[in-house]
Amino acid sequence: MSRSRYEKFKQVLRQRQPDMTLLTDQVHKAQNISAMLRTADAVGIPEIHMVQPTRGRLVYHHTAGGSGRFTGVATHPDIQTGMTQLRERGFRLFAAHWSDRAIHYRDADFTRPFALVMGAEKVGLSDYAAVHADEHLSIPIIGMVESYNVSVAAAIILQEAMHQRQQAGQYDRELDEEDPSVKDTLFRWMHPKLVRYCERHKLPFPELDEDGDIIPPRDPSYRSPRQHRG
Repeated sequence: MSRSRYEKFKQVLRQRQPDMTLLTDQVHKAQNISAMLRTADAVGIPEIHMVQPTRGRLVYHHTAGGSGRFTGVATHPDIQTGMTQLRERGFRLFAAHWSDRAIHYRDADFTRPFALVMGAEKVGLSDYAAVHADEHLSIPIIGMVESYNVSVAAAIILQEAMHQRQQAGQYDRELDEEDPSVKDTLFRWMHPKLVRYCERHKLPFPELDEDGDIIPPRDPSYRSPRQHRG
């Protein structure tokens, strides 16, 4: 692991936005999920939320060009559960949905904690999500198509959210490298194979040095991956 790559990981983690997320309402096509995962990573979202489709199942592993490794996914059995849990955590719920009460997406305040709710392919947002969203957002269209693809619409809105937060200085925050959650995240990003090994054998993650390299544990009872293979 090079020092520059380690610093890149820390810079990315420093700019993560834990109070910004995405909730998909039964989106099921792998290419759309993949595109939204990539967008989430690009704008600094650490975790997105997905509702299990009525038909089939969510497929998102290995579909996002590696971005799924850096953006977590939480799944919910239905939209009611997903929206309720996010609201209880203090997220304002913005739904991409045209209606009489919809506002231009750039008029929304994305500097406060929010979740962007995106409807499924073809059918759009569910009735429950439309009724219980705090705000409806619209994206102007002047062509013949009626709407943007769900992943494109999410990207457009989340880019605006990133712009607003950059202007407000919300991406400029300190990183507490002694925070256990920070250490855990950096180790998971940098050593995914060893993460799987440690979890399989119920071993704690080793410490990392200033270059992101593993510091061998001093505990004599600790056995390295090589020792376990032997």
